[in-house]
Formats: sequence, structure tokens, C-alpha cells
Amino acid sequence: MRADRLVAVLLLMQARGRVTAGELAEELEVSVATARRDLEALSAAGIPVYPQAGRGGGWSLLGGARTDLTGLTAHEAQALFLLAGPAAAAAPEVKSALRKLLRALPQTFRADAEVAAAAVVVDPARWGEPEKGRPELVEVLQAATVRRRQVRIGYEGRRGERTERVVDPWGLVDKDDVWYLLAGTERGQRTFRVDRISGATVLETEFERPGDFELTRAWERVVDEMERRRSTVSATVLISARFLPILRDHFGRHCHVEGEEADGRVRARVAAPMPLTIAEQLAGWGARVEVVEPEEVRAELARIGRELAGRYG
Repeated sequence: MRADRLVAVLLLMQARGRVTAGELAEELEVSVATARRDLEALSAAGIPVYPQAGRGGGWSLLGGARTDLTGLTAHEAQALFLLAGPAAAAAPEVKSALRKLLRALPQTFRADAEVAAAAVVVDPARWGEPEKGRPELVEVLQAATVRRRQVRIGYEGRRGERTERVVDPWGLVDKDDVWYLLAGTERGQRTFRVDRISGATVLETEFERPGDFELTRAWERVVDEMERRRSTVSATVLISARFLPILRDHFGRHCHVEGEEADGRVRARVAAPMPLTIAEQLAGWGARVEVVEPEEVRAELARIGRELAGRYG
């Protein structure tokens, strides 16, 4: 079961004393069967909840007990507020949720949790740029993901082709100010760039996310595949050791040191999708970097050099 739903179930039970699976289903916008499975999962996990059959029955916390939200330790509470605190400034809902969660924590944890929530400010705008807002489509897709509702989207592919399809939104990822939607389709899991989605209509049809799906791991697999595609061509270069950090900054995970030459230069391996891509990134280095191989990258560098000499020489 989802952690946020677990917290919601516990808070509802604490507030009402006794709830039925039907009441939970209506409150959390899930099926009655899902609500019942959540309650049974809580009980199986050792949370003191139990069912009472018959008229006026339902599920209750044993003896009216109150829980401290799955027994957070002091370090776990601080970590949670450090993570959520920066988002509270931009989202009133997060600020409200943190206040409620703070009241639910044991008294001994509250002071450190309050400090942790205010310890970090995140400013997503680069110097000289206006603050970037979250795309409106993200809000729509996020709501559909939480409510488990299918979405009909219009999408423009890499080559400009436009299609319309119905997808199951499983999760959203923000990578370097570009949003991606991971979704289930008739052909399995697919990844869509949100800025290529021309429109999204939330449908009333529900979907069940695969039980073994975990957004973090799924995104790691997407990144690994994309990085593999981005590193189909590699080149061996020689560069002064003092410039190696800059080279690594340019190529990221696609820069690997292979050793040191007798003249003190470092031998490194860099990679990119095409020879031209490598050449374009290295052309500005001039004689500070020497490409040993392959010949395709050396040829592209020579061509760029001739163009520059013809224009400015």
C-alpha cells in the first residue's frame, strides 16, 4: 500500500474512532476492495487495528489507541521535514500537511522537526532567469496519478508526428526542469515528455498500478537506457590534469579516466551519441585537448577548424 494512504487511514481512524471500508473508500477515492486490503495490511504489519462485525461495526484502533505515524524515529522525522520543508514555501497544501504531521509527532521530536523544516530554501531559478513555475499539465497528471484515473493525451513524437492515446499515469519525474510521465500503455511502460503533451483529459476509468512498480527504480532504468543511447560513440583524448574536472563537467558520467601519460597528461575516454557531438564539445578547447581516436571525431574537428579559419582567419 502507498505510504501517504497509510498515514491518511491512521489519521482518519484517530479522528473518527471507527471507520468502515466503505467510508475509507469514499474518503480516499479508492475502491472498497482496496480500502479493505489497506486495513488488512495495516493489521498484518502490526498496527493495532481490528475489525468489528455486525451492525454499527467497522475498523478501530485497539482500545482507542493513538499511533505516532508508524513509529518515526527522531532521525527519520528530521529527514522527512528536511525533505518536505523546502516545498512548503511554494505549496500551501504542503505547509498545512506539515503542521498536522508536526502535531502528530511525539513532543520530544517536535523542536528538531520544526528546525529541519525551516533549514533549507530551494530556489530553482538560475542567476539572471525568472522563477520557473510548474507546468499546468503536471498538476493535471499528478492528480490523475493520485486518483488512479486514466488520461487521454495528445502527444508529439521526436519527429513531429502527432498521436492520441489513453494511458495509465504511474508517476512523474522532474529532471533538470524537464518533466516526464511514466505511464502504462497497451505496449507496456512508456516515458513521455510533458512538454510534448499537447493536452490531457482525465477519464473516469480507474486503473491498478502494477504491484511491483516502484517509481525510483523505474526511472533509474529509464535513465540507464537513455544514457546508453547517448554514449554510442566514444573517443580517447589526452588532456592536462588541471583541466580534467572541466572535461568531467562537460561529459558527466560519460567521462572515464584510463591512465596517465609519460608527459603528465591524462588519458580519458569520453562518449556521446555521434562523432559530431563529441567534436562540437571539444572544439572550443583548441590545442588544450588532443583526440587520439577515432578518426571520425578527428575529421569533424578538422572540418570545424577549417570553417572557423575560413570565417575568421
